[in-house]
Amino acid sequence: MLWKKILFYGFNLVLAVYLVLAIMAFNKPDEKIVCRDVHITIEEGIMPGFLTSDEVKQMLVTSHVSPIGQSMEFINLRNMEEALEKEDLIESAECYKTQDRTVNVSIRQRIPVIRVMNNRGDDYYVDTHGKPMPHTNYSCNLIVATGSISSQYAEKVLAPLTNIILNDPFWKNETVQLNVLNDGSIELIPRVGNHVAYLGQPTGIAKKLQRLRKFYRYGLNVAGWNHYKRISVEFDNQIICKRMKTTKK
Repeated sequence: MLWKKILFYGFNLVLAVYLVLAIMAFNKPDEKIVCRDVHITIEEGIMPGFLTSDEVKQMLVTSHVSPIGQSMEFINLRNMEEALEKEDLIESAECYKTQDRTVNVSIRQRIPVIRVMNNRGDDYYVDTHGKPMPHTNYSCNLIVATGSISSQYAEKVLAPLTNIILNDPFWKNETVQLNVLNDGSIELIPRVGNHVAYLGQPTGIAKKLQRLRKFYRYGLNVAGWNHYKRISVEFDNQIICKRMKTTKK
């Protein structure tokens, strides 16, 4: 009978140890579950941005916060977000885990709206908030601003003006260049036509553009797009045009 008791207690001891180990393994499932992929989503803006998904993944690697191959339990999402938000081309980042062993990264990038090439030789991009952006190896179809432009003028005047233009499909397609004169007034160089549109001081821009567009529709469509070399909408309720010089035969 003694050997039966020994077998009984021995079996119960082995069973108890097994149950303890099973419970411990069950309570720490994420330690054995590692991240297998990072999914990057880049929010679109009013203009194309510079970033690609591969570049964001490389930023995570360079900052030593890439989650690939790491235990899902111990991946620090906040560290990832902080590392990405230090990058010059990223405005904000949000990271979260999913059950398919993936870390999702949602990026809001800084969107360039205009390229400044002033008369002092500066050449840089400005984002939607008027902040300067670093030069990159990428190019996109941006409006170019030339002339007498300080960094403050670019932030306080050009950025809001450009946002107005880019949010209007007609002017987004029609505007090629903005030129700032020494007194701070602005000339608009259109894509169609050989004229310069003079907007004057940067006030009431939306109304000036609306008036100029009506003149395009009801005036230039009749007179011809190359009939004038300068069109001024500086003053309310009037449009002043200067004709092209005609060559006498």
